[in-house]
Amino acid sequence: MIYRSLSCDELVHACAESGNAEAWQEFVCRFEKLISLVVWRIVRRYGEDNHAVVKDLVQEAYAKICDDDCRLLRDFKAHHEDAFFGMLKVTAANVAHDYVRARDCIKRGSGKADSELNEAEVFVPDPHHTGPDHIERQILLQEIDRILSTISSGERDREIFWLHYRQGLTASDIAKISSYGLTAKGVESILHRLRSQLRARLAEPAMRVGQPRSGAEGIQEEKTLFKEEGQP
Repeated sequence: MIYRSLSCDELVHACAESGNAEAWQEFVCRFEKLISLVVWRIVRRYGEDNHAVVKDLVQEAYAKICDDDCRLLRDFKAHHEDAFFGMLKVTAANVAHDYVRARDCIKRGSGKADSELNEAEVFVPDPHHTGPDHIERQILLQEIDRILSTISSGERDREIFWLHYRQGLTASDIAKISSYGLTAKGVESILHRLRSQLRARLAEPAMRVGQPRSGAEGIQEEKTLFKEEGQP
């Protein structure tokens, strides 16, 4: 069987039921970049930039997926087209948060001060995408992240915002990240508050650093980024 030709659901079923080495090889090829990126973004935000740590956490994420005879895969039910990607992101995020929490507990126990949260990049620049549009969007996203750091009640809220808008996690997905301790309604409330405040701040002429596009195009991009759930 040529596993690379299988759909996502078919591949998940093959890995869960058969344990075939070729199926798992395709699973890793298909999903490792996604898992690595989620882990890297979260630990980087908390001051960790060690590639060996990220690699270990990715392996831990795979271990969680395989725990209890691949229960996560066997019990998975796709409620929408990208549901499995959301599940992988939540699993990777939980692993990253567990690592950060354990690391900081060790630091507190040793008498060391907690490390300050780093001003991490909110997305990984793609070297293959250049030109004015890409640069303007980078400027817009950097400005948004700067504003978020001033209006968020904590790093958690800022991180939730980017998990939703950059990683594509739904409010329900984010609520499954145990370290947040939030319901889906609680996540939606945070996103709604941040969207409203961002719209207001971005509408102020003095805040439009970099002018992310001129006139109607810039306004439209902001509306696209921060439209309410369910809006066209």
